[in-house]
Amino acid sequence: GDVYKRQEVMNNIIKNTLILTAITVVSGLLLGIVYDITKEPIAQAQENTRQEAYRAVLPDAASFEESTDFDAESAQDLLSENGYTADEIETVVTGKDDSGETVGYVINVMSHEAYDGDLELSVGIASDGTVKGVEMLDISETAGLGMKADEAEFKDQFKDKNVDKFTYTKNGEDGDDMIDAISGATITTNAVTNAVDSALVYYQNELAAGQTAGSELEAGGEVNE
Repeated sequence: GDVYKRQEVMNNIIKNTLILTAITVVSGLLLGIVYDITKEPIAQAQENTRQEAYRAVLPDAASFEESTDFDAESAQDLLSENGYTADEIETVVTGKDDSGETVGYVINVMSHEAYDGDLELSVGIASDGTVKGVEMLDISETAGLGMKADEAEFKDQFKDKNVDKFTYTKNGEDGDDMIDAISGATITTNAVTNAVDSALVYYQNELAAGQTAGSELEAGGEVNE
């Protein structure tokens, strides 16, 4: 009787183990299938969000092409040299009009100095260095405070300004380069302003020379109008 009972217990253990294994394998396969099914739409949704942001910050462009020779490491060195150690340039996109002429660039910046972690934004800069717009790609700041950075009232302060750099002000100082800080959200204001300035530093050092002097001239070469 004992042998039979032991055999029965063993059989049950084996049977349960096989069932559990089967469930695990099937679950794993289903998860993989679900991941594959959702991966594409998620990636597509993210790309659509980016394209919308690009169109918003560089409205004169008909098409956008991500730069293939962008060097993230040298971009990081450039930002660090200029004091922007908490920002990183992620990608640089060239905006072209219908005839294929470059009308400007979209520079995507990740800031690591936001109040609630990181924020990511797109800065549109026309060929003459004018900031055409700023759009948030990813922001998770405090509701009612830092999230106001994603509202037109704040973002549009950067729009259509041609300055070397922006500075935020808490007391309403005038000037194209002055950005009114969001009340109660100085950290977010600072993070966004520095991120936009990072994009300008990259543009001025890496992209502007080719625009103003023609691609055949080295940066620093004189242009005779």
